[in-house]
Amino acid sequence: MRSVASRRGPTVVVANGMESEPASEKDKALLARAPHLVLDGAVLAATAIGAGTVHLCLPRSGERLIAVARQAVADRLRLGMDRVGIEVHGMPHGYVSSEETSVVHWLNGGEAKPTAVPPRPYDKGVGGRPTLLDNVETLAHVALIARFGPAWFRQAGLGDAPGTMLTTISGAVEAPGVYEIEVGTPIGEVLARSRARPNAGALLIGGYFGTWHDAQDVIGLPMAATALGPVGASPGAGVLVALPPDACGLAETAGVLAWLADQRAGQCGPCMFGLPAIADDFAQLATGRPKGPVLDRLDRRLSTVIGRGACRHPDGAVRLARSALRAFGADVKSHMSRRVCLSARRGEHRRTVLPIPGPTDRDRSTDQEVWR
Repeated sequence: MRSVASRRGPTVVVANGMESEPASEKDKALLARAPHLVLDGAVLAATAIGAGTVHLCLPRSGERLIAVARQAVADRLRLGMDRVGIEVHGMPHGYVSSEETSVVHWLNGGEAKPTAVPPRPYDKGVGGRPTLLDNVETLAHVALIARFGPAWFRQAGLGDAPGTMLTTISGAVEAPGVYEIEVGTPIGEVLARSRARPNAGALLIGGYFGTWHDAQDVIGLPMAATALGPVGASPGAGVLVALPPDACGLAETAGVLAWLADQRAGQCGPCMFGLPAIADDFAQLATGRPKGPVLDRLDRRLSTVIGRGACRHPDGAVRLARSALRAFGADVKSHMSRRVCLSARRGEHRRTVLPIPGPTDRDRSTDQEVWR
């Protein structure tokens, strides 16, 4: 807010509710249950920086969510609650479409694809104006802080990371769903709330750009960026997935990597060629049918792709792949020997745990229509 407010001229607020992370439901849950809390925060933010317009961006595929938001805006307009205009948009729902420059590019009439930075949106965003772009959860917190005060907000969480966060828990748990937790709550306690099964093995932390870990290595760690950083993890989108013992972590990762490769914006070599090649190598490993030195190829390709994309999409895929190779090291050896993996032996069958979105408009439209 301070950065945007310090710029000259009119400013804009964008509330990002795209939530392109398939394993996350937090933004949907928040908007479906408390749309006015998000809009209160967005209007307060607009007032603080002197903006006259708020853009609420939602996935085009979420028709019910868009209807809820538009009804909330209509109710506020009827009651004369706001002095700023609020516009609700349904955007293309690709994985990279929720990236901040993708949102701005689309609002400016372009495709929902990431653009080069600088400039960042806070410097030159929607309509070339300084733009404050925040996640809807952040704006809901703004509304609560304005209502109850910063001292109230700091009663929860950590000293350097106060407040609460929404986390989506799924997999080997009896009560999957979206939970509001204090920032810094130990991961084991978070899993206990969702009644995680005692035989759950690995954990995916952060989502599809996140990392796999042995559950016993991380259950005592606080769910906070500063605490997870030393083990190479991050809360990310607030996702925790507990892997059941009858699931193969390599197969789960291979499915996600194939989907991420398909979600590429197609604007640079690492996305166009690197991600499909990595996904193919990982598929060979997951099926136990490696062709040649697949681990050497993977290591070389992962090292080549990271840090060289036009956006962070390749980096996220590399992070996930590398963490899987570490977390499922015993299964990697088993698969390389063309034997059934150790994880599969513990159960009677394999099943998909991580959600992979089905076919989208990409299969029925031209590429330009998909991104616009």
